[in-house]
Amino acid sequence: MAMAEPEFRATGVRIERWPRSLTKAGQVLIKDGRLQLLTSYGRVIDSAPVRAVRAGRARFTDEASTAVKVNGKRYRLTMGQRDRGSDAETLAGRFLKAVHGAGAAGD
Repeated sequence: MAMAEPEFRATGVRIERWPRSLTKAGQVLIKDGRLQLLTSYGRVIDSAPVRAVRAGRARFTDEASTAVKVNGKRYRLTMGQRDRGSDAETLAGRFLKAVHGAGAAGD
């Protein structure tokens, strides 16, 4: 049985939980209907079913940042922190689309 590919994966993500940074090179993974925020070493920071996650653009920041609420905790995710060559704004948009699409699929 083959493992399913993740619906979304990003590395080099700055993950902040107001007011402090948890990691500058974290990972965001959406797989099998579940969102995981991970450190650069793969340790789980937080995890929840995607349909229970709230996500949107972070206020007063650039387009590469999103605001996420997981298990009642607010996080700011800034894409493309490690790889400046990637299009961080596009990656943030893909993340929001994956979260919103998974939430709609679960309704």
